Amino acid sequence: RRPMLGSEYEQVGIFLKTVAFAAAPTFLKEVLEYDGTNLAFQTAAPRGLQSGDRSTWLALFQNVSGFFLHPVGLEVLVDHSSLDVSQWAVSRVFYNGQYHRDMAELESTYVQGRLRVEKVQKVPWDGDFSSMKPRAAPAAMFPVQYEPQGPRYSVRRNRVVSQAWSFVFGMSVSRGLRLFDVRYRGERIAYEISVQEALSVYGSNCPGGMSTRYMDGSFGIGRFSSPLVRGVDCPYSATYVDMPHLAQSQASRIVQNALCVFEQNLGSPLRRHYSNLQSLYYGGLVNSALVVRSITALGNYDYVWDFIFYQNGAIEGKVQATGYIDDAIQATGYMSSSFLHGDGLRYGNRVWEHTLGTIHTHSINYKVDLDVGGVQNSLVAHDMAFETARAPWSPEQQMERPRLTRKVLDTEDQAAFRQQSKMPRYIYFAANGTNKWGHQRGYRIQLNSFAGEPMPESSSMERAISWARYKLAVTKRKEEEPTSTSVYNQNDPWTPTVAFADFIDNETIAKEDLVAWITTGFLHIPHSEDLPNTVTVGNSVGFLLRPYNYHDLDPSIYSRDGVFFTSEQDVTSCAVNPVACLPERAACLPRFPPFTYGGF
Repeated sequence: RRPMLGSEYEQVGIFLKTVAFAAAPTFLKEVLEYDGTNLAFQTAAPRGLQSGDRSTWLALFQNVSGFFLHPVGLEVLVDHSSLDVSQWAVSRVFYNGQYHRDMAELESTYVQGRLRVEKVQKVPWDGDFSSMKPRAAPAAMFPVQYEPQGPRYSVRRNRVVSQAWSFVFGMSVSRGLRLFDVRYRGERIAYEISVQEALSVYGSNCPGGMSTRYMDGSFGIGRFSSPLVRGVDCPYSATYVDMPHLAQSQASRIVQNALCVFEQNLGSPLRRHYSNLQSLYYGGLVNSALVVRSITALGNYDYVWDFIFYQNGAIEGKVQATGYIDDAIQATGYMSSSFLHGDGLRYGNRVWEHTLGTIHTHSINYKVDLDVGGVQNSLVAHDMAFETARAPWSPEQQMERPRLTRKVLDTEDQAAFRQQSKMPRYIYFAANGTNKWGHQRGYRIQLNSFAGEPMPESSSMERAISWARYKLAVTKRKEEEPTSTSVYNQNDPWTPTVAFADFIDNETIAKEDLVAWITTGFLHIPHSEDLPNTVTVGNSVGFLLRPYNYHDLDPSIYSRDGVFFTSEQDVTSCAVNPVACLPERAACLPRFPPFTYGGF
């Protein structure tokens, strides 16, 4: 069940070229025009069908830029379970909808003229339609943002401090970006907010695709953090942080610009009101937010991970998906698009001549360890129901009115909400203490998700990803339950090292130290506009943590960015309206540092 190391991938590649390919020289030369270098392979996972297996489907692609979109129709199943490489063997071969015992049988069938051949047109090295090179010349510069008086936050080592927020960040090799000791105006809101896992489940009529359930933590969400490009991946003037990691080596590796921190003007008001009744005034607050971001380049798929901190005390966890269609890792060899054949359109859309964009789901799991007014919290649900009542001033008439419903969820079973189940629209961690108005201080959990169907629980591997059953599950915090999954679950999901479903055992969670496990995600049915790349627009999911009676009033009213003026004031005066000073304070162009990139 161990994850594959780079050395094992290299050995598999050598076996494919020197042993497997050697058994079918005529087929490879005449059908695939193989010259020893023009084919690339990617691998499916998990590696087999039951515990103890270590057999991997290898799909072949044209070795060009964006090769993920250029399948050639050949897939090879290699049994590499033995620690003795000489014992490795080809277990099965698939080509253009037909299965063969091994490469020798494929060769024989082809030579005898009994093989259905579908020759794929060779593409140039730049990948042709898969190239990321812009099809238009540069023109007027795109808009940029900058701080007229410099950053209003500081980054010292791994601690970020702004006007209202402070937190410590880290990067797990397997799980990626994580935050600790998150405080708003000095008061702790969360002990930990972290990414746990990213799961993709595929459909296809090709063997590699149909058997693929990628658990990205096994490959390394943090390990594959991408060097960020200034001005594109993050604002040009953001603060960039190098991050070290130790994986598959005796020496650590530094990823340059692996993380960025910036304050962003979202271009809309956080709140505002214009009054032309009774009194004449305007009051508003620009919606500027503090953002910490990393981007994972898991082969052909890129995940943009954000944690966003708003001036009203809200926190947003967000992930955006982009990159080439389907979920893939180049260095470790994920599966990407499938070869279109037979009834392939049952499993996706045709996006090029021989390329099927296969249907798949993305599920993202987060750990949110909130400490609302201390570590002793309860989980409370508020919602609405309509009631029928007689109009007090006209009893012969009846009316329907919404009323507030309240319920304390005091066991783990009550606090576990399956993906397709109804969940209270307001659900929050409640403190022991109350605000000025006698309400329990709380932080509400609000989800943004359009997840696909979860894996059926009848599946033999479902327990390994049982966290994906739930859009929200709240459990009692335990040191022996630090993460929802394990890196060992990928290659042996049939006997999982960690089964999240076991965390939920109906323990009492009233007035306890609680953890929320949040699963958000989306269904991806690739389409022609996903070529050459999937865009982030519409492919963003996540959650919000929002104060709910935590304060006595909206704390953003104390922000120094507020604007207020009346009809009787001089709105062009800086003393009245700080926005009026902008032409003077932002009259000069910002001093941007020179562009550098060390990603290669």
